[in-house]
Amino acid sequence: MTEPDFTLYPVPDPVAGPYGITAGPDGALWATLVHAGAVLRLGPDGQRAVHPLDAPESGPCVITAGPDRALWFTRTRDHRIGRITPDGVRSEIALDPGCGPFGITAGPDGALWFTEMHTGRIGRTTVDGQVTAFELPVEGAFPSFITAGADGALWFTLNQADALGRITVEGEVTLTPLPTKGAAPVGIAAGPDGTLWFAEIGAGRIGRRTPAGELVEYPLDDPGCRPHAVVADPAGGCWFTEWGTGRLGRITPDGRVTGRPLPSTGGPDAPAPEPHGLAFGPDGALYVALEAGAIARCAV
Repeated sequence: MTEPDFTLYPVPDPVAGPYGITAGPDGALWATLVHAGAVLRLGPDGQRAVHPLDAPESGPCVITAGPDRALWFTRTRDHRIGRITPDGVRSEIALDPGCGPFGITAGPDGALWFTEMHTGRIGRTTVDGQVTAFELPVEGAFPSFITAGADGALWFTLNQADALGRITVEGEVTLTPLPTKGAAPVGIAAGPDGTLWFAEIGAGRIGRRTPAGELVEYPLDDPGCRPHAVVADPAGGCWFTEWGTGRLGRITPDGRVTGRPLPSTGGPDAPAPEPHGLAFGPDGALYVALEAGAIARCAV
């Protein structure tokens, strides 16, 4: 029997709001529940376990696997970095009030690197909680997602500055303006060949930066589709979510775009899927966090 394109795993609380998702060291998928102030574990057998945080209004957003076999995530609303082990032990690191951490990734130096949307800084924390913040050379840039590049540096999007940023592990920052005004980049991911892929939520485009520094922007069919998160695939392409149209898309290195609608999380009156984060699982499938109340597994 042919495997269906999608399998839906509804979350126990349909308004919890799955947002970020990543593969964990335990063979499970881990997702943030932004509206419930919780983290969800989706096991290989489909079993779901919810781990509530100490603050329901903490707003957990982006999540990543750390160098210490734990999961690390940003708590945007109460300005903290959270940590949870595969067996559910939680801890947190307090940041400057009002900083608004959002994107987070494991760096090549064994630390976690994150963006501070409201203060316009890039943060770094060691696994034992020593925090450093690096100022950006532009105000109001709204740094969003961040990823580790193949060049040993960290790359991030500057949503309000229409630019990409690069920071070395020593803290040296350089900015690369994008060709399109109003691009408003959000998601960013590094491919296995050193290519950087990013989503231009404002322009309805997917961008690509080659290791040589060439920038290309690929318009999507619907300029208002609101591409949000991206993940590179082993074949050199990029998958992305269209938050505005409830679709999942893929783009090849030469710019060919394909897509498919994501499934509804309920009946005909159910809200739009609202896809955000996406990640490949240990089984090779692609998992998408649907803010409307489910994790979608896509056989790719």
